[in-house]
Amino acid sequence: MIRLFVLYMILFLPLGALETSDKLFECTEIFQERKNELLVELERIDEQKQALSALKTATEELLRKKETKLAQEEEVVDRKLGEISKKEKATKEMLAKNEAILKEVKEIKMSKVSQTFAKMKPAAAAKVLSDMEVEEAVDILGTLKPKTVGQILSKMDAKKASQITAILSK
Repeated sequence: MIRLFVLYMILFLPLGALETSDKLFECTEIFQERKNELLVELERIDEQKQALSALKTATEELLRKKETKLAQEEEVVDRKLGEISKKEKATKEMLAKNEAILKEVKEIKMSKVSQTFAKMKPAAAAKVLSDMEVEEAVDILGTLKPKTVGQILSKMDAKKASQITAILSK
């Protein structure tokens, strides 16, 4: 029996070892293939990482250039806005001066017109004022003395005189 066992071991043990060796070889091949696949995948990931890094750098550079350009354009706009503000201020000042001059001219003109009507006879002044627009007549009568206004209104058409009196009383 021992002999049989030894014979069995001698004959079948190398076959089992051979079978185990074949399985070990297959596993090594599978691991090697998987290792190669992983290396290829790792290279692909590394290439994508480099591409992403280059894209990030390019994007940052583009963003920096755009920010610089925007800052320059904002500076130009601010400068033009300042110029416009100065011109607007100067225009407002000029407009205020012109309005003051215009008011002064109108006052001088009205003063001369008032003096002319004050020197006229009430009947002649009433006739001229009756032919004018009500507002213009009111402006002129408003500069005259009340006694003169009363004399002129008494010589005017009653309807026109009442319109003028109504406006003067406001």
